[in-house]
Amino acid sequence: MSSTDPGTNPKTSPEMSPRMTTAPTFEISGRDPSTGRRCTVEVADGLITQVHLDSADAADDADDATTGAETEPWLAPGLVDLQVNGFAGFDVNAADAGPDTIVAMVRALWKVGVTTVVPTIVTASEEHIVTCLRRVVAARAEDPMVRHAVPYVHVEGPHLSSEDGPRGVHDAAQIRPPDVAEFDRWQQAGEGLVGMVTMSPHFPGSPSYVRALADHGVLVSVGHTGATPEQIHAAADAGATFSTHLGNGAHAVLPRHPNYVWAQLADDRLTAGFIADGHHLPADTLVAMLAAKGPERSVLVSDATTLAGSPPGVYQTPVGGAVELSAQGRLSHVGTPYLAGAARPVTDGVAHVANLGRFSLAEALALATSSPGRFVGGRGRLAAGAPADLVTFHWSPGNPTLTVDKVVAAGTPVVG
Repeated sequence: MSSTDPGTNPKTSPEMSPRMTTAPTFEISGRDPSTGRRCTVEVADGLITQVHLDSADAADDADDATTGAETEPWLAPGLVDLQVNGFAGFDVNAADAGPDTIVAMVRALWKVGVTTVVPTIVTASEEHIVTCLRRVVAARAEDPMVRHAVPYVHVEGPHLSSEDGPRGVHDAAQIRPPDVAEFDRWQQAGEGLVGMVTMSPHFPGSPSYVRALADHGVLVSVGHTGATPEQIHAAADAGATFSTHLGNGAHAVLPRHPNYVWAQLADDRLTAGFIADGHHLPADTLVAMLAAKGPERSVLVSDATTLAGSPPGVYQTPVGGAVELSAQGRLSHVGTPYLAGAARPVTDGVAHVANLGRFSLAEALALATSSPGRFVGGRGRLAAGAPADLVTFHWSPGNPTLTVDKVVAAGTPVVG
């Protein structure tokens, strides 16, 4: 397939880095995951103004001395999650949710180092999708910190495969063909906040729909699909640039080749999102997929549901019925081996990838910072002029998560 640079989302670029003019001026330090050296970031007015990295000699001296450098936390950009259905009991799609739900979810995610959140609305009636959009609009209007954290909304569906397997747990009764007129009504109700749409390109007319959304600067993602390879590539021809949680939302059994997984892995125009929670993709599969797409075309997402961040136990859910959340973050239907959603933050995904033995901590972090940051106006970087979204944390090989120490969002300390 033709090779192109991974895309950005032009719709979201200008507004992504609002200056928080009341934010304080300060410095924050930690170890740089790429070099191990001590790094200091200066912050003013919500932006990074300087990044200082100690010399290698200074780092060696620090390791040899009794400065405690080895126990100093790591320093990284705040994590970026392009697919969040809920977290810590706050559900983006709940019938009784409101703007306060979105505000509370954003603040809960700060505690696990996530500073950029893309709320994800799943397949539902048009009326419910519009209701969900309006609550995100209201939350951003009420709280400038939420406005900074939430660059846009991801609508996952309703134009998906209706087949069991690819459809996942999306409501079969609400699956419908793509309709630009409906998309226009979403944007009208949501004040243009839809920035990403997941759809299956198996429908007749899919390329026209993809092209219309791409022309509006909306990121179109292929997902929950049983489309042929030809239909996958036609969607990319029309402007699709992403694959939603590749390897999941798929048939249990596929022809060995060709199939839609190979087609998405082979098409360099598609950056792929992966749920690296240790449950949705076996380790060998995740390693092979990351190698196939390369780090520049790979992104970690949580796809977290409302039970993510909750204590282990059995819960009753409105869609999945009785589900059990294990201590390892595996969410399954009670009495069955089947997954009932994702329940670990993307923070755990970074640790999982770093523990695979094939990727460094810096490489794993890039999959949840700079790589998804390309789709939210260039966030996820430690560079002068970038938004001051930062996290310090402790981690060593074998740890299943990053233990968050401090979090800065839009230049404001929010954790630690």
